[in-house]
Order: sequence, then C-alpha cells, then structure tokens
Amino acid sequence: MNDQEKWSAEFSGETKATAAAIWALFRDVPGWKSWNAGIESIEMEGPFETGTWFTMKPTGQDAVRSRLIEVRENECFIDETRVGELCVRVEHRIESLGAGRTRVIYRLHATGAGASEIGPLVCADFPDVIAALAARAEGVEPG
Repeated sequence: MNDQEKWSAEFSGETKATAAAIWALFRDVPGWKSWNAGIESIEMEGPFETGTWFTMKPTGQDAVRSRLIEVRENECFIDETRVGELCVRVEHRIESLGAGRTRVIYRLHATGAGASEIGPLVCADFPDVIAALAARAEGVEPG
C-alpha cells in the first residue's frame, strides 16, 4: 500500500535520575505496573532482550502481544505490536543531558489501517507515565 496511513507523536520529560536508574525500571517488566497506571497485567515470555515477546493488558482493554525489536542497555528499547494491518512501535529512549539531568523520550509510530485513531489512544497517558517513571527512578512515590 503506497497510501498507508501513518501517525506519530513524541513526548519527553526530564529527571535527575540516572540513565541506569531508569533502565533498571525498564528492565523490571513485571514492575511496570508500579509506575504505569495504564497496565492491568503484563507477562514476559523471556529475558528483556531483542526478540522477546510479552503480553500486556491495558486497564479495561483486551490484552495485546508485543515484541521487543531493539534493546540497548541504558539507551533505549523499542516494542512493536501488530493487530491485523496496524503496526504500533513505541520507542523508549534515555538521553543524558549532563549536569545530573536525564531526558526520557517516548515516540510512537503507528502505520496501517486505523493508525490515526489508535495512535492517540495508545499514547494519551505517555506524559503521566513518563512523570511517574521519573518520580520512581528518583526514589519518590508518584501521586
């Protein structure tokens, strides 16, 4: 399809937490529920590395099966979810800003049928998720 529907968005937040502290939270997939209120349940099918599949059930929605398509320690991981012709990729990046600051970036790229409808729904809570992740990484309970 040459006219494949596409939709993208990017969100970021800064924290005084180190990249290693953020990465430790990313690697602890069962613990994602402690800082991501949108996850009802999540199960990994192997180690936190490229190629591993996981199943996540967003709160009040059907479970989706996703795959880690890139994992680089203390830098990023990218997951991909395919439902029919729709493909949703989410990049989770960590950038050191120097002076004890770190930026967390979430980028969503959706392609295929329904991308412009599903994309905004998937990333609606990204600002809150990034803020809660940063607070947890800094050792502060969110809320």
